[in-house]
Amino acid sequence: MGSACKDEREEVIQAWYMDDSNEDQRLPHHKDPKEFVSLEKLAELGVLSWRLDADNYETDEALKKIRESRGYSYMDFCDICPEKLPNYEEKIKSFFEEHLHTDEEIRYCVAGSGYFDVRDHNDAWIRVWVKKGGMIVLPAGIYHRFTLDTDNYIKAMRLFVGDPIWTPFNRPHDHLPARKEYLEAFVEKGDAVDAAA
Repeated sequence: MGSACKDEREEVIQAWYMDDSNEDQRLPHHKDPKEFVSLEKLAELGVLSWRLDADNYETDEALKKIRESRGYSYMDFCDICPEKLPNYEEKIKSFFEEHLHTDEEIRYCVAGSGYFDVRDHNDAWIRVWVKKGGMIVLPAGIYHRFTLDTDNYIKAMRLFVGDPIWTPFNRPHDHLPARKEYLEAFVEKGDAVDAAA
């Protein structure tokens, strides 16, 4: 039975397993039949999420509390669309290369929408659709990629602990400490729980 209370995050963040199609990366790429992924399943992979008030982000107390509790001292904005991003085609292709970072990737969608694809424990792609008001944190060491959806626009707040380091490490980079720590914290832990069941 489903819960009587709908999670308000699901209005701005949805996730599903992707098909294997090579069609336009900006399409939803649902499997047939569709196979949705819960926000709880994303949390098991280390992907955290919130629904915030994107129309009032300057004064949003919930955002302020998150920034303070998680130490997000740096903040800027990134407009991704053909009209505003220099070298748009090249950048979009680089964002869609599978990579990891040695720090968290924090994105708060204040306008538009886009897809963050992450790998599950079995290396299958999960597409995470983040819309206006959705904020996600991808843990350090998770393989992921980004693309716009067919609306071709997102304005995202980027948050970071300390000075930002945006260096992507394209797969494979399994030797990095951040990758090993991610596997220990989320993948191997999940495997141990499955074995105990």
